[in-house]
Amino acid sequence: MTTVELISTPLAKIRSDALVLATTTGDQPGVLGLADLPKQARAAVESAASVVGISGKLDEVVKLPAPAGLGVPLLVLTGTGVGRDAPLTAEVLRRAAGSATRQLAGTGTVTFAFPLISADDAAAVAEGALLGAYAYTGYSGSPTPVAAVEVVAADAKDKATRAAVARAAVVATAVHGVRDLVNAAPNDLYPASFADNAKELTKGTKVAVTVLDDDALRAGGYGGLIGVGQGSTRGPRLVKLEWKPRKATAHIALVGKGITFDSGGLSIKPAKSMETMKSDMAGAAAVLHTVVAAAELGIGVRVTGWLALAENMPSATAQRPSDVITIRGGRTVEVLNTDAEGRLVLADALVAAGEENPDALIDIATLTGAQMVALGNQVSAVMGTDDTRSSVLAAAEAAGEQFWPMPLPEELRPSMKTPVADIANMGERYGGMLVAGLFLQEFTAGKPWAHLDIAGPSFNEGAPRHYVPKGGTGVGVRTMLRLLEDAAAGGR
Repeated sequence: MTTVELISTPLAKIRSDALVLATTTGDQPGVLGLADLPKQARAAVESAASVVGISGKLDEVVKLPAPAGLGVPLLVLTGTGVGRDAPLTAEVLRRAAGSATRQLAGTGTVTFAFPLISADDAAAVAEGALLGAYAYTGYSGSPTPVAAVEVVAADAKDKATRAAVARAAVVATAVHGVRDLVNAAPNDLYPASFADNAKELTKGTKVAVTVLDDDALRAGGYGGLIGVGQGSTRGPRLVKLEWKPRKATAHIALVGKGITFDSGGLSIKPAKSMETMKSDMAGAAAVLHTVVAAAELGIGVRVTGWLALAENMPSATAQRPSDVITIRGGRTVEVLNTDAEGRLVLADALVAAGEENPDALIDIATLTGAQMVALGNQVSAVMGTDDTRSSVLAAAEAAGEQFWPMPLPEELRPSMKTPVADIANMGERYGGMLVAGLFLQEFTAGKPWAHLDIAGPSFNEGAPRHYVPKGGTGVGVRTMLRLLEDAAAGGR
């Protein structure tokens, strides 16, 4: 993992492999922070920026030989995407820093000299730089990420600034952990190995782990997990994680969908649609690393995490369309489409989480293709009870993740009626994302609840952008951590 350090060294005395300055857009794109450079170097940078024709757009990273007067070999100009007079928000800083480290892969130490006003600004630069410094090296010799990040701050020794940057490092580590899991091949990551990963990750921490295997799930009435997992030779698991600080101010339950590979089951997907289905466990991965990060940060709320893990495969033992299964707690579901499996495993986990009477239930899942139809692949959806949904949206805004509120129209609920069970797992085709949300709501026992559908944003099939790599993105971790911190501060 890339390291991060705060420094207050004058720019002329910095010794690193690259010095990064921010640039702005507009009719006359400019370079920020030039006043901190020696006079001769300042003029040289202005001239070079004009000659190469910088635009200041986001993801523009221009590398220049450092001018005389600086102790670094490379000067890097990274675009902010905003004009000279526009505010440098935390997300603007994150993206500009992340774009630089992503495109400087293989560099040793990279020093950022961005205009900083507060501890939050320093944390945003550190977080963005660390998020951009990612490479998945599980199966190939990918370029190594930037080894170390330095953030120049006048108040580098300030306790609040140092704490904010330390938090950023924990957050980035959690996001990278999710990315690694999502990018892992499904022949290596399956329910049992995912559960083993959770146990290994929590060793030496104050997070308690409980794993229910096939037999325990069957005995406990977890019909959703058993039904979805019965088509695979690799059985399902339910993993419970718990961070329980002394004097906890609230109890938040996080539930993650963990389909380690989704073929669609007997309602099989087209071959092309299966290519990214190793990512169908991104919600469970986000919950796992959020709970571990919450413990490391010492967030003062009790957090229980529930990872609903199964592999959805077609075989002679797979569940069939028209099967009726019984979810934990006794409600019956007619399975009309075995590719609508995520809501079945989540139903089991939501009921189990609700049995402990948390103050709020949050589930996160790569649940529906309809999410991408409605919101694309960069904006996640959030549904749920009004106050909890609003809390998630506020947390997402503060964290820099894009979520959009969606309704749960009661008019769609009758489309899931069936004469042979309490509810069907499919309903009205149009508004399918909302139908899935209404299905999950049936298993929340009326508790404060929010459902996060991250189907598109969890896996980037396109080109990398700012601090987002190709492949697993780690979306949701930053929002859930901020939500927990808000709850600890009494902001629920």
